[in-house]
Amino acid sequence: MAAVYASPLERAQETAAPIAAALGRRVRTHDGLNEADMGRWTGRKLNQLRKLAAWSQVQRYPSGFGFPDGETFRQMQARIAATASELAARHRGTTVVAVSHADPIRALVADAMGTHLDLFQRIVVSPCSVTAILYTAEGPVVLATNSTSDLAALAPA
Repeated sequence: MAAVYASPLERAQETAAPIAAALGRRVRTHDGLNEADMGRWTGRKLNQLRKLAAWSQVQRYPSGFGFPDGETFRQMQARIAATASELAARHRGTTVVAVSHADPIRALVADAMGTHLDLFQRIVVSPCSVTAILYTAEGPVVLATNSTSDLAALAPA
């Protein structure tokens, strides 16, 4: 394992810490792995947000939505995809652990699969699950999403 990276948010740092310790690595913080910047929506409860007229757009047309004073879903997807590509290039030929959050991970999987961003919420990413993407010269290959099984099974044949 070449490196362990995590979003700067505490919950991601707490998830990454035992992984890094088990691998004899330190956690490197990378802002590109951060949760979507939800601007004025930050800290609000989901049951409040679901009542907003804009919530329908978040669910049906996220590619056209921007959080008030925050990121758009397109910006978030571009950020996480650029971060994954950067880390893959920096650690070419090795395995990197990158701890992020559900929406950025879903957006990254959609990008890697060439799936439209408006469909990214159909991808399931549970807390502490593993998503594995292999970066090759021909492009990314999604090996697993939402996995909680033996990680040895993720090695491509």
